[in-house]
Amino acid sequence: MASAQFKSDILVVDDEADIRGLITDILGDEGFATRSVKNSTEALAAVAEKLPQAVILDIWLKDSALDGLGVLEILCKKYPNVPVIMISGHGNIETAVTSIRMGAYDYIEKPFKQDRLLLITKRAIESAQMKREIEELRTKAAPSSQLTGHSSTIQSLKNSIEKVAPTNSRVFITGPSGAGKEVVARMIHEKSTRKQQPFVILNPASHSPDQIDNELFGTEDSGDIHSAPRKVGVLERAAGGTLFIDEIAEMPLSSQAKLLRVLQEQCFERVGGTHPVKLDVRIIATSSKDVLSEIKLGSLRQDLYYRINVVPFKVPALKDRRDDIPALSEYFMQRASEINGLPARRIAPEALAVLQAYDWPGNVRQLKNLVEWLLIMAQGDAETPINAAMLPQEVFSNDALAATNELTTNMIAMPLREARELFEKHYLTAQVNRFGGNISKTSLFIGMERSALHRKLKLLGLHSDEKAESMAS
Repeated sequence: MASAQFKSDILVVDDEADIRGLITDILGDEGFATRSVKNSTEALAAVAEKLPQAVILDIWLKDSALDGLGVLEILCKKYPNVPVIMISGHGNIETAVTSIRMGAYDYIEKPFKQDRLLLITKRAIESAQMKREIEELRTKAAPSSQLTGHSSTIQSLKNSIEKVAPTNSRVFITGPSGAGKEVVARMIHEKSTRKQQPFVILNPASHSPDQIDNELFGTEDSGDIHSAPRKVGVLERAAGGTLFIDEIAEMPLSSQAKLLRVLQEQCFERVGGTHPVKLDVRIIATSSKDVLSEIKLGSLRQDLYYRINVVPFKVPALKDRRDDIPALSEYFMQRASEINGLPARRIAPEALAVLQAYDWPGNVRQLKNLVEWLLIMAQGDAETPINAAMLPQEVFSNDALAATNELTTNMIAMPLREARELFEKHYLTAQVNRFGGNISKTSLFIGMERSALHRKLKLLGLHSDEKAESMAS
């Protein structure tokens, strides 16, 4: 779809038809989508039906239950994130000040100039968007939206993202926890025609099952000015943009059935509501579990899975992309430095070698946390490289590295030949793991001919994976 379809939606409220027509024409020429109504009843109904990104509201509304200030009071109470621009041909300074104090974004006198109307409208929308972004930053540090690394697996993933992002196809992302599924989803969104619209996250596991429908669809209010504000669900908040459902198998089956119907009919009703709301949202969902097993266990509806799984993506575990660990470590070090206000530290090659040999059960997220820990806790000043001795014990916990700590004790009781063989076995295992099974890269690093390394591995009972090597080359 063209990006013009996702332009901001402006609601124009004025009792004079010619004024409504003039404003909608001016905004329409700039690419804005507009709706127009003539009184307070229609205005409040229009906002309840679909949340606009701004309201242009006349103060004097003839034949209306409420005047503009009455409508403004309700809008500011129930929809505080929607900017309201007041207009009037009979206003004065006192009226303007009153409307601003009540919460209006700005005030324009009739007859107004076209340039002023457009400038204030654009500023109002930008201001509201900035407030939303600041609020998001307060609750969660801005996550990365770039895949770091140059391994063949990551390059292939980046190429797939470039192809899929401009389309509106739904995407299903699988991969272990902490591998970067949200990063992939954000890249798809930011490279799409929807990039100027919201990227909204729903994590079903963080809500109780009986609250998921409210979070997903939102709730309707009774229409009483004294009632609780209507809750805007994630489907509505993501209008024109992308809804990212993290771990969709954690969603109750009843909610999965309702979501399936929404995707089929392209509209939904709020909880407690009766009026359909049109849907214009791209869905990206994830699962860190085996999807087919989840379907067999009854945790994920098969029909919903196939409805969303138009384009499948698989994000690899960090241990399957060890070549990227140096680049990732440098990236996380720079980011941790900016966040914590500390000078970045260099990680020495021998420490990187240990990190590459570790299996990373927590994947990229675990590496990110470890690098930040090193920046804060590692001994020495900013000019001292972080060496292997400064690494936490956890990275020595897999078999190849943990065994290193026992080598000295064991080798003391061995003849030279046996001790050398034991050392070579553990050393080569660590190096092959470090380079993700790539024999060519391993042989280049350790200074041994590729064919000789193959023979040595076979002699020591360490069989290389030729398939993995060819894929990694």
